[in-house]
Amino acid sequence: MSDFPRAILNYWHEAFDGPIVGTKGDFALTVVPTLNRKRPAMILEGQDGSVRAALTPELTEAIGAFSAGEITVAGLRERLAGAGIVLHSPDFLFYFPDDTMPAADRSRAPRQLTEGDRESFNAFQAEASEQDLEDAYVELDHWAAFGYFDGDRLVSAASAYPWENSQIADIGVLTLPDVRGKGYARAVVQAIIRFSKRQGYEPQYRCQLDNHASVALAKACGLTLFGRWTVASGAS
Repeated sequence: MSDFPRAILNYWHEAFDGPIVGTKGDFALTVVPTLNRKRPAMILEGQDGSVRAALTPELTEAIGAFSAGEITVAGLRERLAGAGIVLHSPDFLFYFPDDTMPAADRSRAPRQLTEGDRESFNAFQAEASEQDLEDAYVELDHWAAFGYFDGDRLVSAASAYPWENSQIADIGVLTLPDVRGKGYARAVVQAIIRFSKRQGYEPQYRCQLDNHASVALAKACGLTLFGRWTVASGAS
């Protein structure tokens, strides 16, 4: 993971920084007092083969101590399931390698959206399905938003917001179904990535493992897979 920006590496190091419950091979389990109580457990499987897991102190106490043989991802998952903790489907995490900037797509002309685009943005959202809106989480009121217009019609948009008080900008993108495959999504994502980096933020692109179109878009934009991130919800 050393090829990624220092801000990314520092963020994930701090996210799992706490007393070590146990380690085995490339797997490390820690107790993190600052972990968000809404997701009392999380697992990060890095592309370098490392696996890190974090629990809140309350959840650690609830599921009990681990024996040496149980310090595995499978052992942790079994304990969490027994405690009624639900692990959600993992997200892929994509970032730009260190000291890189995406090139502008000269054949496309996305622009930054403002409050003056509210009517066009509302019409854009009205054309999208509820599922697409939920999955993409693109909002005009986010920290930054960029869009691509086909004439007067907004057909693709990306927005970003600061990720958990860090210097990471979490990106969402949505393109209307009838114009997908034309490069509009790549253009708006590249534009908001360039904007984010110029503002001192590292762009973060998340998507579900089975969203093959979104994975392909990340790679087309020059992003590199960092790992798989799984979070939990439930009683803690």
